[in-house]
Amino acid sequence: MVNILAINAGSSSLKFQLLQMPEEHVVSKGLIERIGLKEPIFSMTTNGNKLELTDIEKISNHTEAVQLLLHHLVEQKAVNSLHDIDGIGHRLVHGGEQYSDSVLIDEQAIEAFEKLSDLAPLHNPANITGIKEFHKALPHVPAVAVFDTAFHQTMPESSFLYSIPYDYYKKYGIRKYGFHGTSHKYVTGRAADLLNRPVDKIRLISCHLGNGASIAAIDGGRSIDTSMGFTPLAGVTMGTRSGNLDPALIPFLMEKTDKSAEEVLDILNKKSGMLGVSGFSSDLRDIEVEALKGNSRAQLALDVFASRIHKYIGSYAARMNGVDAIIFTAGIGENSDVIRAKVLAGLQFMGVYMDPDLNKIRGKEAFISYPHSPVKVIVIPTNEEVMIARDTVRLANIKH
Repeated sequence: MVNILAINAGSSSLKFQLLQMPEEHVVSKGLIERIGLKEPIFSMTTNGNKLELTDIEKISNHTEAVQLLLHHLVEQKAVNSLHDIDGIGHRLVHGGEQYSDSVLIDEQAIEAFEKLSDLAPLHNPANITGIKEFHKALPHVPAVAVFDTAFHQTMPESSFLYSIPYDYYKKYGIRKYGFHGTSHKYVTGRAADLLNRPVDKIRLISCHLGNGASIAAIDGGRSIDTSMGFTPLAGVTMGTRSGNLDPALIPFLMEKTDKSAEEVLDILNKKSGMLGVSGFSSDLRDIEVEALKGNSRAQLALDVFASRIHKYIGSYAARMNGVDAIIFTAGIGENSDVIRAKVLAGLQFMGVYMDPDLNKIRGKEAFISYPHSPVKVIVIPTNEEVMIARDTVRLANIKH
């Protein structure tokens, strides 16, 4: 039995899980919020016992956040001492073309990660900060980087290239990278288990639907296409992100609103999507409540969101010459029977027959298609932390 810390460091947050491997048992999990800001919050649950600290005067930086986390892991008896931590797995959003798998972290790797920061300027620097701070605190504990983009590095050029001058790809790395790869990879493995079929013999469409959302076409266990692109802004409509649109809209909006390109991109990232369409919220739960009350903008937001996903499913089924199963995962995918029903409506022509009663499931692993349905529909709660822990054990060669 080994203890692995799975870490997701943001610019002002630190999310963590401590897992016992190979059992994949979550001993402790939690979140530190508002690092470097007023009124920070630290919350964790260890073996069922909850701890929440809201009266902390200050958590100035990630160094203090890491020290606070490690102190409470011992204090709450998640581990007897810090020597009991056998490995640390770090989420890193962008691995560019360089990384098609997770990697053991050393100084040379960190230098390589930093060179990729211009591909994910909002995420990679924060992820790297987390890597450095944990290395300072636990210098002798092996650490592994797990990339959101790695799973999609199997895409062919016909999927990842943009129809722009080829030199831009060669000089600047401008191409589709895709994201949520760790989640898509996890549910692919679970789907193969549930279908009792070899992963290299099945065609899957994975719908990771949360505030950020992406669809992936997975043929024989390999991602061959995905909806997000050079950045996570592309693809389907999301909570606050626009998804795909005509790029000529950007200069048009700049001219009409007298905003800079950066300001327009901020609108497309933070004020669009279901928030922009509904006019009041990016949270699907709020939108569903208002839609039931007859709010036409809320109903429209649901329809726009579902129709974009529906379109990708048809497109990816065509790309793979059929599909064996459709997966719904992440917060919305796992919990919204309304969205699942809207997305799947009308797909009977391609062999998708959803059972309305089974579709009422929330947050549990289950088939929601009729037994006779040629294409199975499965709800699979994602578990990116387990994937991080598995890769940490594998690459750090930690013996059970």
